[in-house]
Amino acid sequence: MTDSLILYSNPMSRGRIARWMLEEIGQPYEVRYLDYGAPMKAPEYLAINPMGKVPALVHGTRVVTEYAAICAYLADAFPEAGLAPEDRSAYYRWLFFGAGPFEATVIMKALAVEVPEERRGMVGFGALATTLDALETQLARTPYLAGESFSAADVATGSQIGWGLRFGTIEPRPALQAYWDRISARPALQRANDADNAAMPPKAG
Repeated sequence: MTDSLILYSNPMSRGRIARWMLEEIGQPYEVRYLDYGAPMKAPEYLAINPMGKVPALVHGTRVVTEYAAICAYLADAFPEAGLAPEDRSAYYRWLFFGAGPFEATVIMKALAVEVPEERRGMVGFGALATTLDALETQLARTPYLAGESFSAADVATGSQIGWGLRFGTIEPRPALQAYWDRISARPALQRANDADNAAMPPKAG
């Protein structure tokens, strides 16, 4: 009997990335949705994730938080899914690029926070255009971030690209749009989105 996989999430969160990854590995799992506010700060959940946020993955007795870590963990825990390449150099690079400088600069853009040019060396990402240049350069070399095959890096960092394109926080450069069109057509993402969309709260009015 294998250990159970339980994802704590919210349909309006980065938990969508973790759910996509769970669909990619093809193993049974359970999703427990938490509302923002009191449910995420309840003692029972803080015992799982002291940050009081989602996503959090419980695999048997093991707990993994942070969406990029969940993607990397699942790729290693279920190697038969083929989502972690043997050569991990580009894989690690772009997996953590997405969770680090790229996400940070996209959030700064969404918050309309501008880092003065003379202080960009302090923030670790420089400018949004610099991060987009880096992604564009990589995707001009290979169809996926880690090389010729789809990997967990595409789930984690690709999701950030998709959200940026959807919400207008990154410019729709042709190479990035073509990449997102390619990976967003994956059946696993369609299944994950259908399930999370069904769990969205009804719109007022």
